[in-house]
Amino acid sequence: MTPPLRAVAPSFSARDFRAALGMFATGVTIVTARGADGAPVGLTANSFNSVSLAPPLVLWSLARSAGSMPHFERGSHYAINILAADQHALAERFASKSARRFEGVAFSEGAGGAPILAGSAAVFECFNRSRYEEGDHVIFVGEVERCAHRADAQPLIFHGGRYFTELPIQGGDGDDTTSPSR
Repeated sequence: MTPPLRAVAPSFSARDFRAALGMFATGVTIVTARGADGAPVGLTANSFNSVSLAPPLVLWSLARSAGSMPHFERGSHYAINILAADQHALAERFASKSARRFEGVAFSEGAGGAPILAGSAAVFECFNRSRYEEGDHVIFVGEVERCAHRADAQPLIFHGGRYFTELPIQGGDGDDTTSPSR
């Protein structure tokens, strides 16, 4: 039997696909950079993942139609700020169309000038290593130059179109007796 050369047409709607994707719980990030004019730019994204430990690589994706695309395509650096549970309002602000996303937001300057948001659970300061166009998005691969995390931070989680916070199943001793591998 000869394997097919391409995928068959989907048997589901875009709405069904989005609903199924929403069943995967993710963390929430705000990806930040500096525009050509030096102004900070940023957006909420949950399309983040690790790629490699050596070299340290991460990825995220952005819709080709996004207004901020030119800033991320041309910039040398960006930061991926992993949001903490108490940063829900910040996630919504950076997901909005508002041009004043950074107004009143505390941040410091990271690698290449990328804004590092105060209070984030973790941050990855990345060199904009490569980009891949796939479908209606561009996949960005960043080489991590610096990273930091707050060991006591609770993460902000996105699932089914809603934000959640995570609490440990056990008392924090690392003994998860509900693990299917036990």
